[in-house]
Amino acid sequence: MTVPHPERVGESGAPVRAPARGASPWHGQGPVVAVVALGGAVGATARYGAARLWPTSADAFPWTTFAVNVVGCAVIGVFMVLITDAWRAHRLVRPFFGTGVLGGFTTFSTYAVDIRKLIGAGHAGIGLGYLAATLCAALAAVWLGVAATRRALAWRRR
Repeated sequence: MTVPHPERVGESGAPVRAPARGASPWHGQGPVVAVVALGGAVGATARYGAARLWPTSADAFPWTTFAVNVVGCAVIGVFMVLITDAWRAHRLVRPFFGTGVLGGFTTFSTYAVDIRKLIGAGHAGIGLGYLAATLCAALAAVWLGVAATRRALAWRRR
């Protein structure tokens, strides 16, 4: 028969009490979750605004989503160098801006839906071109953002 909560026994043979339960895991993570949600709302609102300002027709290359994702990736590259190499950021800056704002601004879901719509509408060439162009441009944007920021910081330190 198994015992639901077996007691631990110490070296002396006496039962060892389990440590008291600490604070809820949300105690330390609550502020992080809150700033990610707030940042996500800001980023998603900015992306929505971009889509409203520069609408793209359903059968054309989705330039707005492409630009949003590439710009967001460049900013991620710059931001990560700044908060890791240039200055000591508050513990909530990365979750707010990196995960929240930039995560809400850039959009993999819209990218995937755009590709599916283009291919489904018989525009496979545009859809596959968009797939490849976004991937290459986003990676290049992160790399350029990192490289340019590191170069600027090195030049500034001279």
